[in-house]
Amino acid sequence: MAQSLPNTNLTVANSVAFTPTWVKDAVFYQIFPERFANGNRELDPPNVEPWGRVPKSKSYFGGDLQGIINHLDYISSLGVNCIYLNPIFWSNSNHKYHAKDYLQIDPHFGDEQVFKRLVDECHERGMRIILDGVFNHTGVDFFAFEDIKRNGKNSKYLNWYNIYSFPVGPPSKPNYECWWNFGDLPKLMTHNPEVREYLFMVTEHWMSFGIDGWRLDVPNEIPHPFWIEWRKLVKRLNPDAYIVGEIWDDASPWLHGDQFDAVMNYRFRRTCLDFFVEQKTTPSEFDAALAKIRNDYSPDVNLVMQNLLGSHDTERLLTLCKNDKATMKLAWLFQMTYVGAPMVYYGDEIGMTGGKDPGSRGTMIWDESKQDRELLATMKRLIAIRHQYGALRHGEFESFLTDDARSLFGFLRKSSDGEENIAVILNNGTSTQTVEIGQLKRLQNMRWRQLWPEEGSMKSTTVQLPRNSGLILHGAS
Repeated sequence: MAQSLPNTNLTVANSVAFTPTWVKDAVFYQIFPERFANGNRELDPPNVEPWGRVPKSKSYFGGDLQGIINHLDYISSLGVNCIYLNPIFWSNSNHKYHAKDYLQIDPHFGDEQVFKRLVDECHERGMRIILDGVFNHTGVDFFAFEDIKRNGKNSKYLNWYNIYSFPVGPPSKPNYECWWNFGDLPKLMTHNPEVREYLFMVTEHWMSFGIDGWRLDVPNEIPHPFWIEWRKLVKRLNPDAYIVGEIWDDASPWLHGDQFDAVMNYRFRRTCLDFFVEQKTTPSEFDAALAKIRNDYSPDVNLVMQNLLGSHDTERLLTLCKNDKATMKLAWLFQMTYVGAPMVYYGDEIGMTGGKDPGSRGTMIWDESKQDRELLATMKRLIAIRHQYGALRHGEFESFLTDDARSLFGFLRKSSDGEENIAVILNNGTSTQTVEIGQLKRLQNMRWRQLWPEEGSMKSTTVQLPRNSGLILHGAS
């Protein structure tokens, strides 16, 4: 467990490192392939809808892998250096979480050749790529489940699933174990050696293309022994592969070095929404909630947590902010300066809006006249600042200001040798606040240069922070 030095939130060095070093320097970009870009109209499904139409649960718009390739320069221009793709394997759903064939790229997305080109072109640009592994359940048209439907008790795949009675019922009335009682998602019995061998073969097949890791769907519903053996396989194939699980609560049991490297940090998201968006918590409560999350994991894990503010499973951030861009930018500022690897959900950087699924899964806006270019510039600059200063990626964390009366929160990120110091001060309130930098004990005896909102030397140690705004400072002794 992470520990704290007396009277601070400064985490101590971790003695056991098992996470990939590169993730500490990563900024992730999540893409929902069906909605990002249509690069090959010949692959369009027959019921494809015009790009930009309001998405429904069963809408298809024709996004594909070639569309992602066509826009890699745009993705790279953001400063992100790792792409996370929602599922790309053959599935008769727009989100591809109903696997029909794990060993084939969905025909509406492309084929292995175009996927290999995507991986190679990412790597040529210095970007990595991780895939979504959906190993807990399949679709009802998966070959093993189809065989059980045909052959009943005589199926050689009978023990791949938990069938309660025969004949196998329709998805509307499932008589078999399935994910959250969704009949079109029958659950795989991953404790079965045959199932494990098959999924390990699938894993090895796609890692042969040079991918850089896996995001794992609902991994908490698969027994720990499976993940222990699966990690051994993944790390043997690529010791630098990143394994990140989708676990929304405390993930401690999976993060001891024998299963995952990190998780999608939904606890971080909830804490940020409570503070920045809903303003349900004070700065001191915000600080305590963050410390609780950090202290549940080792420092090495905290540095590679996938810190998100939105995903395909949540409302769009700008929608939650009620279109208040100042609130959104302040949350971004914190995300890009906090401990862990930030993740941007495609389109958030240009001001896309939408409620929960399917609203959060709209088509990417490529018409620049319809993009919020101010938000885009803000995102690019914050990412650039993160990349420029190692203390923001590798440094220790210490809060030094929790002014509940004025809604001010301040923290330091500092390199282990003490040579680089970054101070961040946030005004999460509704009115402008005056901050006396020289009177803050942890900021004294240091020369400070402003990095944000404008870069340059500080003409005064007295700073006016408007509502929902922040300040980033670089300090030297």
